[in-house]
Amino acid sequence: SLGWRLPGGGGVGCGAGRILLQLLPGARFLEQFKGECHFFNGTERVRLLVRFFYNQEEFVRFDSDVGEYRAVTELGRPIAEHLNSQKDSLERRRAEVDTVCRHNYGGVESFTVQRRVHPEVTVYPSKTQPLQHHNLLVCSVSGFYPGSIEVKWFRNGQEEKAGVVSTGLIQNGDWTFQTLVMLETVPRSGEVYTCQVEHPSVTSPLTVEWRARSESAQSKMLSGVGGFVLGLLFLGAGLFIYFRNQKGEDCIPNSFLSLNGPWMNKN
Repeated sequence: SLGWRLPGGGGVGCGAGRILLQLLPGARFLEQFKGECHFFNGTERVRLLVRFFYNQEEFVRFDSDVGEYRAVTELGRPIAEHLNSQKDSLERRRAEVDTVCRHNYGGVESFTVQRRVHPEVTVYPSKTQPLQHHNLLVCSVSGFYPGSIEVKWFRNGQEEKAGVVSTGLIQNGDWTFQTLVMLETVPRSGEVYTCQVEHPSVTSPLTVEWRARSESAQSKMLSGVGGFVLGLLFLGAGLFIYFRNQKGEDCIPNSFLSLNGPWMNKN
């Protein structure tokens, strides 16, 4: 038969599980257990969640705010009733708010609660196209910790709330997060769009600007940049040739190093 081994009680069988095993011999099933400690303002308020999953579906949980097990699905109803009937085990579970959560808080506080990683912010249009066409400006915020973050869009100094969409918080899997916050807009020449990011790792908001430029303005800017780079290349080449020639002039002729040079008087 199929059963679950739960703290404070024996295996709890399930008739539906037995039928499944009979119909699907050799099938694999996944049982998961997850304990969560939620802290509010340090340890001022602590909430303990103990959750049980079967084939990735939660079926029963213990919530310290409730004080007992509650069924999440019909599958968990008889199991919740059984666990709530085990009074000694239930009292131990309630006490874990202190014996587990508050007890372990000090050990993990330094690399969880106090950990701070500065976000990286970049702004770019999702499509390269002329101005006065619908476009999506993307504010990419990545590599930050903790996950609490606020991202706002401004156009010419005024906050934009309409047309703002977000991917929400995305976990990178390395104790950092990322998010994309996008602004639907029709950029016009001369407008300045600003992405503002507030995060616990920085003392003042981070801002990154994107300026709407016409194609002619972009061409002029690129020409200016290209001319500047070309000038640097010519300057570098000129300095290289100059110093190489200077070095050649400073060299001591080989005849000076010879004892038989023309200045020697021979008797």
